[in-house]
Amino acid sequence: MNRLHSLWRLCLSVRKRDWELGDYPVVIRQQKVDSKYKGTRLEQRPYSAFIVNWGLTGGGDSEREALEALRQHFATAKAERIRSGTTLPRPGTRVPVQFASQERVSAHPELTEDFVHRVLELKWAWISDESSLWDFHQDETNDSLISRIKELYDVDVSDIKSARLSEILERIATKTQDGT
Repeated sequence: MNRLHSLWRLCLSVRKRDWELGDYPVVIRQQKVDSKYKGTRLEQRPYSAFIVNWGLTGGGDSEREALEALRQHFATAKAERIRSGTTLPRPGTRVPVQFASQERVSAHPELTEDFVHRVLELKWAWISDESSLWDFHQDETNDSLISRIKELYDVDVSDIKSARLSEILERIATKTQDGT
């Protein structure tokens, strides 16, 4: 069904160039919700909406909410593509997964490895410039990791609201270079 839906939307897409969410093959599904994540930022929603062949999704407590979340994610993705000069994928086509850049975290490979071992307490982790502390725990806050960073590196990162590891690692590296 999804293939036919995608093919149909692909055929219709040749009639115009400025595509909106309604031009894409969208599927809304009800899904099982794992109650162990209830009340956390990983809480699942009973409905999900997604564009077939594209990793764009939205979740909600109803079909309408899931579709609205997808609409917002689509608008953000479209605006970002316009800003970066990248074309929007044609409806119905397969959109390859794109990994976020690692340019900033790769600037400090030894520190990044040390951080993964000592702060995140993992043997290894794939980290991009968009990775954040939130990606590595299920707690309600980042407080325990922020405390561990302060203890291990003597650097306060509590004011980095994004909790992005690239920003945290840059701050640690700057302090280490300055020797302060």
